[in-house]
Amino acid sequence: MHDIRAIRENPDAFDAALARRGDAPMSSSILSLDSARRAKIQSAEGAQADQNAASKQVGAAKASGDEAEFERLRALVGEKKAEVARMNAEAKELDAQLTDMLARIPNLAADDVPQGADESDNVEVKRWGTQPAFDFDPVEHFEIGGVAANMDFETAAKTSGARFVMLKGAVARIHRALAQFMIDTHVDENGLTEINSPVLVRDEAMYGTDKLPKFGEESYRTEEGMWLVPTSEVPLTYSVAGETLDAAALPLRMAAHTLCFRSEAGSAGRDTSGMLRQHQFEKVEMVSVTLPDASDDEQKRMLSCAEGILEKLGIPYRTVILCTGDMGFGARRTFDIEAWVPGQNTYREISSVSTTGDFQARRMNARYKPEGGGKPQFVHTLNGSGLAVGRCLIAVLENGQRADGSVVLPEVLSAYLGGKSTLGADGKLV
Repeated sequence: MHDIRAIRENPDAFDAALARRGDAPMSSSILSLDSARRAKIQSAEGAQADQNAASKQVGAAKASGDEAEFERLRALVGEKKAEVARMNAEAKELDAQLTDMLARIPNLAADDVPQGADESDNVEVKRWGTQPAFDFDPVEHFEIGGVAANMDFETAAKTSGARFVMLKGAVARIHRALAQFMIDTHVDENGLTEINSPVLVRDEAMYGTDKLPKFGEESYRTEEGMWLVPTSEVPLTYSVAGETLDAAALPLRMAAHTLCFRSEAGSAGRDTSGMLRQHQFEKVEMVSVTLPDASDDEQKRMLSCAEGILEKLGIPYRTVILCTGDMGFGARRTFDIEAWVPGQNTYREISSVSTTGDFQARRMNARYKPEGGGKPQFVHTLNGSGLAVGRCLIAVLENGQRADGSVVLPEVLSAYLGGKSTLGADGKLV
């Protein structure tokens, strides 16, 4: 949500920032609606003052025995009362329109975000690891011999439709091991607090984390009106909604491993093979709530936490900063981490680490009390994948594949796999 006062004070700067994201100027429409709302409020206050004054005079007219004046004033009080109610209702409607307009405008990009139209304009900032050299043509994850029997798309389609998968046996165990390894690393080494969060949330939580009203079609809603979370960013971030936190308690650093659900509306025909793009998937999510002057450093810290998972797994990756045209709706700045997937001979996104500034905090009314006293201020919120578990499974399987259909697994997973380190060509752990 944007600060209407900032738009009033510098509408040209607001429009220029929108233009960086490829959006048309909006300050004129916003300020016109804001002006009409404020005028109604002012008129309502004037009518209320007239009502109050007339109310005081009613008693005096009654006491003096002036029946005509008494009736005139009593009628005036009724008229003003109706006028106040009408104007307050009109002001409330204009306020709702203004709030809805502001809620549909994306966050403004930080000054250091590169200008661009789409993902082709993203800028690489880091590359780590050496891409494996194969003496055979590497295949995609679902084509690896030891994986194929344990990655069942047909049965999943029978029960649930397209873009679902049933993982079985050793592959299911590797997937579970990856999630536990991620959570353990974030808790034990990175200092995050593990949260077991709900996967059903209310409208307010989706709205407060900028998923509504604009992107409702991309999520699933139950008949009872609850939403299946697109990511645990929603419950983790919304946990501070309406709170006024002590500055000394910040930053709050949280992590959760949950199922995530996305309808993938508008993604028809994209990445339909394998388990790269699914309606249901698992993710370890990181969320931080910080002081404004610490949020840029916190984003760097979160990015390092996510990159560290891939480094421990030995997966080559590159990190890019997203350009203005490729950033998500609520992001002020986003870094994507892309893991190397030999089967596609390319890097694919496995994590996005974003700062929203105070964009979500304004929607949620989440504030902090400055240590030196003073008026409560909005916190800054950040979120990042640490990592997408299914996509990490893809990277592990494809980078570790061998010509005979077996897979050499990362050493750090051995402790989670009963000491085993290889997925055999027969689909069993050895």
